[in-house]
Amino acid sequence: MFEDPYTEHVLLTPGPTPIHPRAQQALMRPMLGHMDPEIFALNTEIQADLRAMYGTTDTTFTALLAGTGSLGMEAGFANLVESGDEVLVCANGSFGRRMADMATRYGANVRLVTAPLGEAIDPDDVAAQMNGVQMVAVVHGETSTGVLNPVPQIAQIARQHGALLTVDAVTTAGMEPFHMAEWGVDYAYTGAQKCLSAPPGLAPVAISDRALARYHARRTPTPLWYCDFEGLRDYWERHTYHHTVPVNLHYALHAALRAALDEGMLNRKARVQHVGQAIQTALAPLGFTPYVQRPEDRLPTVLALRLPDGFDDAGVRRALRERHISVTGGLGATAGLIWRLGLMGETARPAPYRALMNALEDLLGVQGLTARFDAALEPVPV
Repeated sequence: MFEDPYTEHVLLTPGPTPIHPRAQQALMRPMLGHMDPEIFALNTEIQADLRAMYGTTDTTFTALLAGTGSLGMEAGFANLVESGDEVLVCANGSFGRRMADMATRYGANVRLVTAPLGEAIDPDDVAAQMNGVQMVAVVHGETSTGVLNPVPQIAQIARQHGALLTVDAVTTAGMEPFHMAEWGVDYAYTGAQKCLSAPPGLAPVAISDRALARYHARRTPTPLWYCDFEGLRDYWERHTYHHTVPVNLHYALHAALRAALDEGMLNRKARVQHVGQAIQTALAPLGFTPYVQRPEDRLPTVLALRLPDGFDDAGVRRALRERHISVTGGLGATAGLIWRLGLMGETARPAPYRALMNALEDLLGVQGLTARFDAALEPVPV
């Protein structure tokens, strides 16, 4: 039996996140055709705002792909990789491994740089394998383990060797400053439902001039017609038909992205850190500890906490779900070992986590969680 669709639910997952109120309101706008001049004007504003979010140059091509973040990942390999290319993939979690799988399917000779689960990629390991590499691919924030990889250092290495750099910015862009031009990133993507708190179904991308030059130097056509870079430019820049875009999702993304920029990336980063520290302070006496040992390697937007000994992971999460609170556990080797608490967009607020503390007090028969959480939130950052 399905629940009442209007039952309020507390999403504490690494995505999707609760829809921003301005995005929710934007979804109510009347439908327009995807070739309407008003939609082209809206798209132009989205492109400019994406340049601000990603920290690009004024001429960087930005767009929305009609799909989730995984389409953003695939589009990069489809357009920038040809059979026989040497691609180095940094894989220290599920999404790095997904990058390797996709690059292989597009004919790349994939070299892996790995790190143990819960540890960041070592830039020295990247440098050691760069001979002949044409592209480096890395996940900035590895959602599956809560690890932040050192993209600026990896970008410097890639640029020194003349290689393109593609970055999965799904759990970072839109919640903290991202410096695509300054770092030297060539292709970046995220998902609308992550840091921006827009509905799922769009993948905001940014493509550097170097990446477009590599695309135009291809020996063979892009095998993925739907996201061919020139086809995208036909629609986004030349305003000619390519495919039907989800106009209502564009409305919502535009509103959510503008709300994020209005708040400011430094303020959003501070909000994440503030709420995340309060969660850790509240749960630490129960035996919850950071899964990622080195503080500088911890991904702020996905708080990975090792569970206390004997903790009934599945049972507690099931009981929370019955109270309309969703918490995500580990993936693969970390299943039953960690919780991954989302701190992106509208999830990085005190209210959703106060609800979690109240519920855990009742379910676990403990006191003081909510009081510790609230105490740790003072003073509120400016």
